[in-house]
Amino acid sequence: MAVQEDSLGLVLLVEDNRGIAEMVGEFLERRGYSVDYASDGITGLRLAIAEPYDVIVLDLMLPGMDGLDLCRRLRNEAKKSTPVLMLTARDTLDDKLVGLDAGADDYLVKPFEIRELEARIRALIRRDRRQVSTEVLRVSDLVLDTATLRATRDGRDLMLSPIGLKLLTILMRESPRVVSRRDIEREVWGDLLPDSDTLRSHLYNLRKVIDKPFAKQLLHTIHSAGYRLADLDAELASAQAG
Repeated sequence: MAVQEDSLGLVLLVEDNRGIAEMVGEFLERRGYSVDYASDGITGLRLAIAEPYDVIVLDLMLPGMDGLDLCRRLRNEAKKSTPVLMLTARDTLDDKLVGLDAGADDYLVKPFEIRELEARIRALIRRDRRQVSTEVLRVSDLVLDTATLRATRDGRDLMLSPIGLKLLTILMRESPRVVSRRDIEREVWGDLLPDSDTLRSHLYNLRKVIDKPFAKQLLHTIHSAGYRLADLDAELASAQAG
């Protein structure tokens, strides 16, 4: 799709309800966005992989392929980091966490206020554009390319879940600073309040991938403070040299 030069962003709307799709599409276009549309999951995935969208608005229940599967394949197979806002009638905390675990960046329950939808789209685009300049992050021999979602350590590819990639990105961007549990949860899950074991479980899985197969530990728990990703040996050597 050709994007107008003054467009606020290119949005892919994947929604099988024609009435909702027309309402959302017309509103966003009036507000200055360019909008592509798909009415099923298979077409939505094809477009999401092929085009450089600024954000994807994704219904959960879709013909052909549901939104969760589409999001997982977009992250895990296509390695696309395009922000995803998931729309669904399911409003329990567990349902929201499943969507975020699949790789969604935000979650909006139907029926929704169209102005809130636009505000969330605008926030996702703004956040993503702030991160574009930092495409390759490094801590010791751990490397993360945020453009391709490829993580390696000592040259070996690391297989991470969507939540694992989000956690790794946060910790690498802030390294070697300690990041509090509250700040991590807010960045990953937004205004949701997962139970105390959720973050701990994801960090345990992240540590198994990025640290366990290697001699040097990089992910550290700082009790009563949070977590940090750092090469302590390099820090010590630098301090002694100074």
